[in-house]
Amino acid sequence: MNYAWEGLGDRVFRARLPFLDVTVGLVCGSAGTLLIDTGTTLTEARAIAEDVQSITASAVSQVVLTHKHFDHILGSSVFAGADVYCAPQVAVAMSDVEHLRDDALHHGAPADDVERAIDALRVPGHLIQDAMLDLGDRTVPISHPGAGHTDHDLIVVVPDAHTSVVFCGDLVEESGDPVIDADSDPAAWPTTLDRVLQAGGTNARFVPGHGAVVDADFIRRQQRWLREAAG
Repeated sequence: MNYAWEGLGDRVFRARLPFLDVTVGLVCGSAGTLLIDTGTTLTEARAIAEDVQSITASAVSQVVLTHKHFDHILGSSVFAGADVYCAPQVAVAMSDVEHLRDDALHHGAPADDVERAIDALRVPGHLIQDAMLDLGDRTVPISHPGAGHTDHDLIVVVPDAHTSVVFCGDLVEESGDPVIDADSDPAAWPTTLDRVLQAGGTNARFVPGHGAVVDADFIRRQQRWLREAAG
């Protein structure tokens, strides 16, 4: 295995990538394999694809990109055989790549790797705000709970009778403070997190875009931090 995959539930996994501690998620069904986010480089994404093959004995069939930032989407072309789902704003970013390139270089991604990933980018075919993805013996809801880290963040909920798993993208961060930048809406973000909590339930495991898996109490603390940051 290239990365350490943490089991979160029935055929639900996640890995933390070395660069920027980005999380990618994996949900397996009887008729499909869903990957959540794809990392920054083609090298990362190919390593993810190899690991998925080892875990599931099948290729990734569906990909969800949680938002448009480079560290979550630049590896997506490796999964050319999969159906890729994202918000319309992600497709816009992948069509006009200057900001992606600048942001990746600013955060220390290797220039050659960034260029190769950008050259290979293809605009996803499924532009959504909400969807239900059929993996055979399980259906996985995708939704846009509201503005926060960006104006188009998507979450992926894996229902379970006891402990659901919610992949939150960068609406939740554990290994650093939530990133507030020009794409963010800090005033709306706490209310959006209420909807994230409702989507998973109080006993859910919440998977941040960066960092360790958290619980509902952690998200409530992040809400308080965001309210203070919004002034």
